[in-house]
Amino acid sequence: MRLTGKFILPAMLALAFGAGAGAQEVTLRLSNWLPPSHPVVKDIMVPWAEQVSEATEGRVAVQILDAPLGPPPAHFDLVASGAADLGFSAHSYTPGRFTLTEIAELPFLTPSSEANSVALWNVWSNMLADKGEHAGVKVLGLFGHGPGHLFTTERPVSPLDGLQGAKIRVAGAVTDQLVQGLGMVSVQAPSSESYELLSNGVADGIVFPYESVPFFKLDGLVKHGLRVPGGMYNVSFFFVMNQARFDSLSDADRAAIEQVSGQALARMAGRAWDAADAAGLAALEGKVAFHDATEEEIATFKADADAIYDRVRQNYAAKGVDFDAALAMFQEELAKAQP
Repeated sequence: MRLTGKFILPAMLALAFGAGAGAQEVTLRLSNWLPPSHPVVKDIMVPWAEQVSEATEGRVAVQILDAPLGPPPAHFDLVASGAADLGFSAHSYTPGRFTLTEIAELPFLTPSSEANSVALWNVWSNMLADKGEHAGVKVLGLFGHGPGHLFTTERPVSPLDGLQGAKIRVAGAVTDQLVQGLGMVSVQAPSSESYELLSNGVADGIVFPYESVPFFKLDGLVKHGLRVPGGMYNVSFFFVMNQARFDSLSDADRAAIEQVSGQALARMAGRAWDAADAAGLAALEGKVAFHDATEEEIATFKADADAIYDRVRQNYAAKGVDFDAALAMFQEELAKAQP
């Protein structure tokens, strides 16, 4: 039989795990919209696929498709409809749809990707999973990137008044509200469009974690960076499987997949992103002049963030969830998960 597509594991690996010819009875198709070299793919999706094959003793294989089945914002629905078996994307790419996971995207709540990701999974699984925001899919993992910072091409980032009117690429409601509250203009666009926006002058800056700046080749464009403790924001991601496809697997294979997903996947994803952030920051040395916000500037950010916290609190109330209780749990989980 001739296999097509990009299989993560060669047949020899299945044999190493004690599986004979034809042991991979099920192939799950994963729609991927990022380059193969991106940390989400090579350091999260690929290792997870390997873990699935090992945990199921070769009965389940994961095929990462060579081309995505749709744009990044469409991936939840692609999986829910069965067009793809597996998929991931950012919650913030569909503003207003996933309001509860915004708790992990709030300013000042990302000491590291690992802590943020594990805390998000634990709060979601304990307090948010039954609220229906991810209906129609099996949620295998949730994670966030590292602390998000503000980068500009020409405008100095301090004092903050100098950023009035600056056009900043954002993604989602939190960063949209944050930059507008500080007098800047938000430009909504996925990360894949960042280089075009900045190189053509459509945007004067961007909010990104360290990793993303060199990965999307912005290190030759941005000159200034502004940092606040815990990050200005985060972006939370979902990794989901079609529910019917998951239910069709054997009890043993469902249990095996769950064993390598959930909190285990959140921790692996967080560690991978923290490592990518460290490499990204090193790549920016000598290229970007960083300014760590002063106490006065932090106070300005916090005053601006109050309105964001209030909006998320209202969204929680509308869905019958106590935001303050969820936030307290999130902060407790952050402290426990911080490496």
